[in-house]
Amino acid sequence: MESKEATSSETLDHNHQICQEQDEDHHHSLDGNSDTSIRETEDPLLSSTSSPINQKEILRAVEVVERDSLAIADSFSSLFASLRIALSEVSSRSVDHVQCFSDAAGRLQESALDTATKGNLYINSCLRLNEEMRGIDNLAMQLKVLRRNVDALDTAVNSLVRLP
Repeated sequence: MESKEATSSETLDHNHQICQEQDEDHHHSLDGNSDTSIRETEDPLLSSTSSPINQKEILRAVEVVERDSLAIADSFSSLFASLRIALSEVSSRSVDHVQCFSDAAGRLQESALDTATKGNLYINSCLRLNEEMRGIDNLAMQLKVLRRNVDALDTAVNSLVRLP
């Protein structure tokens, strides 16, 4: 991080120095000569025969830009690597959660099927019992008649036994 700040500081200082030199050149050309053709040939960026000093400055500026570009590229590479790792972790966690949900849903389905089967068995037993109980009304009537006859017989026996 410190190297990036130092590089940025160097770039700013260097750019400031170039701008000052260009301003001085421009100021001198305005004071001494107002002919635009002379000013254009004196501009180091526009002239085809630049002095070695200006070429060195341009090369230094290109080197600084290249270093900054490399630092930015490294930062982006690091950022993308971090994002890839985070995405991988999130994906694996999502897969784990989906697997857990699938297991829970499977167990719930098994329990529901088991409960439904037992419920059907209970309903079938109740229906069979209900079917068997339909004939009980007839039996109940017969038992009532039999009970009356037994009571009448008991009364008759009791009355015969008390005579003496």
